[in-house]
Amino acid sequence: MGTNLDNLTDATGSTATVVLGHSDIRIRPVGLGCMGMSQFYGEADPAESVRTIRAALDLGVDFLDTSDIYGAATAAPGQSSLGFGHNEELLGTALEGRRDDVVLATKFSARPMPDGTVFDGRPEYVAEACDASLRRLGTDRIDLYYYHRLDPKVPIEDTVGAMADLVAAGKVRAIGLSNVAADIIRRAAAVHPISALQSEYSLWERGIEADVVPACRQLGITLVPYCPLGRAMLTGRITRDTSFGETDFRSTVPKFQGENFDHNLFLVEQLRKFAADKGYPPGQVALAWLLAQPLDVAPIPGTKRIAHVRENIQATAVPLSADDVALLSATFDPALVKGERYATT
Repeated sequence: MGTNLDNLTDATGSTATVVLGHSDIRIRPVGLGCMGMSQFYGEADPAESVRTIRAALDLGVDFLDTSDIYGAATAAPGQSSLGFGHNEELLGTALEGRRDDVVLATKFSARPMPDGTVFDGRPEYVAEACDASLRRLGTDRIDLYYYHRLDPKVPIEDTVGAMADLVAAGKVRAIGLSNVAADIIRRAAAVHPISALQSEYSLWERGIEADVVPACRQLGITLVPYCPLGRAMLTGRITRDTSFGETDFRSTVPKFQGENFDHNLFLVEQLRKFAADKGYPPGQVALAWLLAQPLDVAPIPGTKRIAHVRENIQATAVPLSADDVALLSATFDPALVKGERYATT
């Protein structure tokens, strides 16, 4: 089922690959997160998104990330829902004739209901959700299938057992988890090998370092950071004059509000100066910091712009010494970053 990627080169000329956990799947170190093409960061143009995905493939990107829920939820007041499965359908369109060029990851469990989102980890729903995703994506297999959010009513062993059945049936190549604690990872891995763990992780969001990262290292699980550029903060393109519209999720995030915003911009300015001294854009340095961590890491920066895809994948060419990594870690010590990940009501 897999594609031989060993002889492909990206825009930097690199042929480096990362193995997803204990699977036989190899990917380039920097993938593409596609969520923003359907929600959360302002309005998106589907035609432009398709062009961006296809251009990313031409540039050497071979790891695409989506979820069945992307597009179903309203990103912020004023933005309408595009519909459950919208992002998967978008990828299905973009990948027509190119399916074997990519490792395709999607997720299940989140379901929009009239009174809010519910999370469903029942074994019967695992099979139902997988079949629906396969139809929307227009493919016969999902390379990496994530359990998106835990269902507190269903033991993790039952859900992962149902995911293992999908592997046995040839519908899924490898299993992943998303946003779970270390004890859940270990319980899941006792049922079936876990190939990837997806969590928010970046210079300015390091909450998983104490427990989750060591568990991944111990179990040989590849870490797939989402928001690896701090929702664009670490690119250096956001300034005090930047405003976020009502359809932009960041307008509700405490890290981007008031004094928190001003303080965090000061930290980013230190990154900007460091990157300028090295001769690279700050976003590339932030991604290179992730790639330098002592475990297999494959960040999935999200973007709707071809130019940003090109810039992100060039992070593999940024050399950072151990002293550089330590300096950046100290600059963005978690105690120095102000504001929570999400608004609390």
